[in-house]
Amino acid sequence: MSRTLSLVTLGVTDLARSRDFYTRTGWKVASCSNEHIVFLHGGGTTIALFPRDALLEDCGLTGNAPTPGGVTLACNVASRDEVDARLAQVVEAGGRLIAPARDKPWGYGGYFADPDGHPWEVAHVPSLTLDVEGRIILDA
Repeated sequence: MSRTLSLVTLGVTDLARSRDFYTRTGWKVASCSNEHIVFLHGGGTTIALFPRDALLEDCGLTGNAPTPGGVTLACNVASRDEVDARLAQVVEAGGRLIAPARDKPWGYGGYFADPDGHPWEVAHVPSLTLDVEGRIILDA
């Protein structure tokens, strides 16, 4: 199995609302998007927005099968000020602050939820090195 994570698909209840939220927070809509799926890119990452019911059906998670959960998405940034600015931006765009930014043993960060409740962390971790796109650089 490839160890490359090439796409994160988020199940959404309102495709247009989610597209608006993510574009207002800086994501770019790819030209291959259509009325059934929206592809977003930014910082070397690609996210797909797909109707939640269709995603569950596609995964075979219908009826009494468990639904996906237990996952958070994270955006690491270069400074504490950038954490605060990003959290303010997503709230202004329609996101919901679920854990205000605060000092943590490893740095500084907080959480927001997108319009469908997907939790995102925005964090500054001084011990991590980021490339120009904001990706974490780890030892091989």
